[in-house]
Amino acid sequence: METLKVEKKTKGASEKLRISGAEAVIHCLLAEGVDLIYGYPGGAIMPVYDELYKFQDKLTHILTRHEQGATHAAQGYARVSGRVGVAMATSGPGATNLVTGLADAQIDSTPMVCITGQVPRHLLGSDAFQETDIVGISTPVTKWNYQITKAEEIPAIFAKAFYIAKSGRPGPVLIDITKNAQFDELDFEYSKCTGVRSYKPVPKADESALKSAADLINAAKKPYIVWGQGVILGEAENELKAFIEKTGIPAAWTIMGESAIDTDHPLNVGMVGMHGNYGPNVLTNECDLLLAIGMRFDDRVTGNLETYAKQAKIVHFEIDPAEINKNVEVDVALLGNAKDTLARILPLVDEKSHPEWREEFDKKHKEEFEAVIKNDIHPTKPGLTMGEVIEEVNKASEHKAVIVTDVGQHQMIACRYAKFKQSKSNITSGGLGTMGFALPAAIGAKQGAPEREVVAVIGDGGYQMTIQELGVIFQHQIAVKILVLNNDFLGMVRQWQQLFFDKRYASTVMTNPDFVKIAEGYHIKANRVSERKDLEKAVQEMIAFDGPYFLEVKVEKEDNVFPMIPSGASVSDIRLK
Repeated sequence: METLKVEKKTKGASEKLRISGAEAVIHCLLAEGVDLIYGYPGGAIMPVYDELYKFQDKLTHILTRHEQGATHAAQGYARVSGRVGVAMATSGPGATNLVTGLADAQIDSTPMVCITGQVPRHLLGSDAFQETDIVGISTPVTKWNYQITKAEEIPAIFAKAFYIAKSGRPGPVLIDITKNAQFDELDFEYSKCTGVRSYKPVPKADESALKSAADLINAAKKPYIVWGQGVILGEAENELKAFIEKTGIPAAWTIMGESAIDTDHPLNVGMVGMHGNYGPNVLTNECDLLLAIGMRFDDRVTGNLETYAKQAKIVHFEIDPAEINKNVEVDVALLGNAKDTLARILPLVDEKSHPEWREEFDKKHKEEFEAVIKNDIHPTKPGLTMGEVIEEVNKASEHKAVIVTDVGQHQMIACRYAKFKQSKSNITSGGLGTMGFALPAAIGAKQGAPEREVVAVIGDGGYQMTIQELGVIFQHQIAVKILVLNNDFLGMVRQWQQLFFDKRYASTVMTNPDFVKIAEGYHIKANRVSERKDLEKAVQEMIAFDGPYFLEVKVEKEDNVFPMIPSGASVSDIRLK
């Protein structure tokens, strides 16, 4: 293919560029402030990659080892930086390999734009080589998608894509571009999108709803807050802190909301959910007012909906109208960005402290500490526990690290015991529960916040789903610290098999490779620990090391994560053992 020349064509006061659709894609990305892309090239997207080659001084492309890795890396980048993550792939299998990441980003409200190549327009519907209807496939797992078949569509569609991905409740967008649209020329002109007809991304709570909510708050004897990721996405951390400190209301978090408020804040009472803290779960069914802030009443949080907070009035702070009354009927809905809504309601609420109610949380915490926490972080058993490993990470990182977790027992333990002083520090796959998420997401997180320490905490099962992304870490010397907690099991499934299937460990025993040798094969410094006496030094060395580092910790094979709400049970039925 000959290099396309850029011609300038002046029309009145505006200057346009006569360029190919492929080059237009690059100019659109630059106009949106994109400087980093994750992807994997192939035939149907090759014209864009050819133009990308010419813009290497402005756009960095990270070649992941699998397209799913590209989406998770883009997610990690977006979640830590607050910017839109970008991933790119070819048609057919390249495009379909993005679907898991799209679904993960959709349910966890992560802003992402995925670009896929497609066969030429005249071959659409002919079952051409590597033709797949990615628009049809991805429709259920994207906030919006579009197939570009003409070069002149590119600027407007890209502008709309970035606006939709980032505005309101964020989410993933997919743009599919036929190959002819990449080769054809257009007069390029770009304007950022500032609105889409009928799309109202940020509703605003009316004054009467704010007054009604404030009246309920001021009258409540046992008010309780559960906040979610909406606080972080809305950049409402300071507003939430001011609100809970003025009202004196104990506040708990979903795993997606973790780190919005310092872990050690006296009004931060811990985590809700299936493996959350004892008090925050049990006392949900004892409060007289539940304030849900930027959370969606996920089933892992609510347990059995028939018994969830039936005694309480409920106020829902939420940006997405579709979430109101979807799972839980509420008494007052406060639509809008949590940052705005919390700031507006703050002058309307009374200053209180609720000492007797807060004491109930303290009592429940003491019960949990004696029954669970003490054994997790200060064990007397000979084998290492996941909890004590996370405690060592806390100490070595001084509570400043970004912790990226995969899915399983290690995820729940890390979310329970990690300590944070800064928002956007807990990066995990919440709603979809994607094994293989952590390693590539940690790559993106480190590139999104290069000044911060990033520790990927992963189980031996999930690690092997995207282990090939070690190649990215090696090639680009991305200083991610990889901590694999190895129990030679698919731990969470094994726990359920032990508790509910009479220890029939069907297909959960792992025969693992030598993880240290694999890391060393990628020229990554590596170590393994199996004894308590070596743990502290090994974790400190990992954190202090200037560059990527792999540490495998051999932990108890049949340890369980408690507390636990059995599937389908009430939050009141949470088990301590």
